[in-house]
Amino acid sequence: MRKNSVKNNRINGEVQRELSRIISREIKDPRISPMTSVVDVVVTPDLKFCKAYISVLGDQDAVDSTFAGLNSAMGYIRRELAHSVNLRNTPEITFIMDQSIEYGVSMSHKIDEALGKHGDADESTDENSESEDEFEE
Repeated sequence: MRKNSVKNNRINGEVQRELSRIISREIKDPRISPMTSVVDVVVTPDLKFCKAYISVLGDQDAVDSTFAGLNSAMGYIRRELAHSVNLRNTPEITFIMDQSIEYGVSMSHKIDEALGKHGDADESTDENSESEDEFEE
């Protein structure tokens, strides 16, 4: 099976969906943050290994405790994955912290701040253009 085949993409999506469900609903570990999401999953073509990219919204302590909680629940997660996804081999999961969502949120805040500072000047020009439109009618 090729690395980017349709079958491999379908398996990646199914494993990602099930990992998200297991992490959010099945695991009762208080160390795992409720704002944990599975960003991406890459399963090797031989179905023996899996990299799960996990994003945690919160401070560094929440990220560290979630990572520790996921690693301690690795056996349970793999067993539940084997029950829910019918694969020849159940892949061995490696969790990788992905901070792309947090980076996107921080960049969005920076863009909003930049536009907010210049947005006051834009609003005054918009008011002037509206008053000119009233006179034309």
